[in-house]
Amino acid sequence: MKAVGLKIVRRLIPDWGTTYGPPGDGPFPAVMVFHGSEGAWSGWSHRNAVLLAAHGFLAFPFGYSKGGNAWNAGSIEEIPLDRSLDALSAFRAFPPTGDRLAFYGVSRGAEHALLLASLMVRDGLKGVPDAIAVHSPPDVVCGAFDARRFRDNGDPGWQTWDPAKRAWSWRGSSDDLLPTRPIEIERFDGPLFLSHGTADRVWSVEMTRRLVARLERHGRRPDVHYYEGSDHLPGSAGENEHHDHLVSFLDRHLRA
Repeated sequence: MKAVGLKIVRRLIPDWGTTYGPPGDGPFPAVMVFHGSEGAWSGWSHRNAVLLAAHGFLAFPFGYSKGGNAWNAGSIEEIPLDRSLDALSAFRAFPPTGDRLAFYGVSRGAEHALLLASLMVRDGLKGVPDAIAVHSPPDVVCGAFDARRFRDNGDPGWQTWDPAKRAWSWRGSSDDLLPTRPIEIERFDGPLFLSHGTADRVWSVEMTRRLVARLERHGRRPDVHYYEGSDHLPGSAGENEHHDHLVSFLDRHLRA
């Protein structure tokens, strides 16, 4: 019997980058994928996009970090979220993209997704995502990250981000996005998926617990998953569980 291979198709959004999705013309339920401090060159966001494509989604791994290469992650400093908004507009206008679209981000990518959506809602902009899924998210704006100055946990001078420098800007200014300022994702009234490992040694699970508590105070009921004993990124068993929950969430809210 002839084996049937899984076919995943790459499609280029001119001037923006590649997408991964099922064969055919679409339109497909769409997911914009935001990488973390590993940077755009590491391939992790492309790997996550391929996993989503294997489940029938059109996934766009958006590279936003500055500089870097295959050996250096680059930096997340004064990243203009306006450019992310332009990329979102290009993705929505891409012919294979369906009417329903979600954000998915991990770690700094989770922060990026939550910030961009909350700013879009605050400013009354069109094209707000229909759903948001994040893993290991912060509840506050974090400072800048530069891979060239990264130190392992426990090394002298170790810190997850630089509180003296700003990671993001919006409309040409970073004044509204100072480190430690709460991310106002309670403004977003769509479906929201949050997950975190309880043994995260990079960003404490308490960040997600605080985020959930604030959302619930505002009448939101996010879909929340804690992975017992998992670090910042889950191991095999935890990741399998995570993807089951994630795909189920996206199926419910993008295929309606």
